[in-house]
Amino acid sequence: MRRALELLMNKLPSHSAALVSAPHHLRYLTGYPSGESWLLVTCEKAYFLTDSRYIEMAQRTVEGAECRCIVKLTDELGKLVRQHGITAVYVEETQTTAAERARLSAALPLAEGELDAWLSAMRLIKTEEELRKIEQAQALTEAGFEHILSYIREGVTEREVALELEFYIRRQGAQRMAFDTIVVSGANGSLPHGIPSDKPIHRGEFITMDFGAVVDGYHSDMTRTVALGTVNDEQRMVYDTVLRAQQASMAVLRAGLPCVEGDAAARRVIEAAGYGAFFGHGTGHGVGLEIHEAPRLSPHAGEALLEVGHVVTVEPGIYLPGNCGVRIENMVVITENGCRSLTNTPTDLLCL
Repeated sequence: MRRALELLMNKLPSHSAALVSAPHHLRYLTGYPSGESWLLVTCEKAYFLTDSRYIEMAQRTVEGAECRCIVKLTDELGKLVRQHGITAVYVEETQTTAAERARLSAALPLAEGELDAWLSAMRLIKTEEELRKIEQAQALTEAGFEHILSYIREGVTEREVALELEFYIRRQGAQRMAFDTIVVSGANGSLPHGIPSDKPIHRGEFITMDFGAVVDGYHSDMTRTVALGTVNDEQRMVYDTVLRAQQASMAVLRAGLPCVEGDAAARRVIEAAGYGAFFGHGTGHGVGLEIHEAPRLSPHAGEALLEVGHVVTVEPGIYLPGNCGVRIENMVVITENGCRSLTNTPTDLLCL
């Protein structure tokens, strides 16, 4: 049985069950690589429920649960609940719509509860196997970056760079891209999540590329800002400030550190340089089966502490409207006395 599934079983109170449907949770608990299915976990046994479209794939991939081909979900769930004497069924509050909850509550003794918190807490600490998959995804991401450097030239558009980057990474074996690739240049660089456009890239401009790959469900995330040709003094000051901010944050990250302090270390550098008003987002976020997950390096992280095995990004940025933007992003895994970078691409400014 998969370790994650066993952990969830051990968390369940007596005579209760968990009903899971989020694709990333199904993969985490059973290895199943898709959605459109349900997992009922009791204290004694787990059941993977799907229909005729997916039953063969489930039988090939699901670990630790009995696969059943169903016609009507509520009928099968009702039968299993009676069979195991279940008096409370926990569902994913953040994944279950009001309509779905109403349908399920007519057939099951639904409980208010902790399932989302249990699963989130379990996924925070990455195993060695999970880290290997994240590193494999990151290796494909870095290969894509090396490839795209020789592709960027004056006149090529942001959209063309994004497409070439994605095609190359997919050709190298990525399951898919981790999110919609961001490529912005020149004045568009002030858009932290800008959409690649038909704007041509010109000499003297920054090009910010934020992208990642997925391997076996696990994501990578990297941002690099490069320049085409030479940059002016202000551009270099902005870049150097962001780089120093990233280095300052990575220098303090360790197990036991409040997440707000990981953010504050970067923010202090940017504020001291006079760019505080132009850094609006958090310094980092967790990465794993989702591209954005806990923990978060943010002023709003509350009392959350970093722990050994957390994987987070470190991605401060400065965005000057109508002028330019710079973001530099690495992924790191938290260790007892510091952090280890999962990103090997250098962060010094590249002028192509």
